[in-house]
Amino acid sequence: MVRALLTTLVASVVCAVLSCWLVLIGWSLMGDAVAHAVLPGVVLAYVVGAPFALGAVVFGFLAVGLIGVVRDTSRVKEDAAIGIVFTTLFALGLVLISVTPSQTDLNHIIFGNLLGVSWPELTQVMVLGAVVLAVLLIKSRDFTLYAFDRTHAHAIGLRPRLLGAVLLGLLALTAVVALQAVGVVLVVAMLIIPGATAYLLTDRFGRMLVLAPVISASCAVIGLYASYYLDTAPGGTVVLAQGAAFALVYLASPRHGLLGTRWAARRRRLRRERAAA
Repeated sequence: MVRALLTTLVASVVCAVLSCWLVLIGWSLMGDAVAHAVLPGVVLAYVVGAPFALGAVVFGFLAVGLIGVVRDTSRVKEDAAIGIVFTTLFALGLVLISVTPSQTDLNHIIFGNLLGVSWPELTQVMVLGAVVLAVLLIKSRDFTLYAFDRTHAHAIGLRPRLLGAVLLGLLALTAVVALQAVGVVLVVAMLIIPGATAYLLTDRFGRMLVLAPVISASCAVIGLYASYYLDTAPGGTVVLAQGAAFALVYLASPRHGLLGTRWAARRRRLRRERAAA
């Protein structure tokens, strides 16, 4: 449980910080694609004895390249290209798992094995998580400008293509971090839900970078303890807690929540009626 808690906290915080940029840029579907496309890379890295992160990064960039090729050389639009590439690579990973002899159950890559995380695996998660967070914090201004205005970023001397490539590389590394916690299937939830939740709570990106990891870490602790007492799958329970947090914010956020906006509209209508009277 101690190793599971540490792994979940690290994965939640790293995914939440990166999710802020993914939500702003509109890369939710791209995050889904990369998270699933790294599966064959992770399996092949296991076969040859290489670090999981190396295989994940290689196949993450391969997926992005294939999406660009299909989009630019055919009539297929980007969303369809993303769906074609990531489902094909994900299926390749499933096939590789089914034919790869292993003393361990490689299905844990798909569904996660939070309670089976070893100390070496936890060390890998913490190192990769530290690398991703360090790059995100050091280049936060450049990434934020890239998210809001790529033309202006290019005008002041930045290289938008390079920034996008770095973000995609960090996305692949973050997918490896979260694999240990929730598996490939649920990685996309941890990469999108925290940022989307924080986005409904504030209009300032600086606050969003604080709110997203706080919400994600809180859901990690709540979900893990709930899974312990309810005897449920820990990874799924953590993601379910994040989904519940989003639903609560979606309904009750003072400025952007469903009930909050309706209440504000009602108050404005009453003021106009009183002024007219």
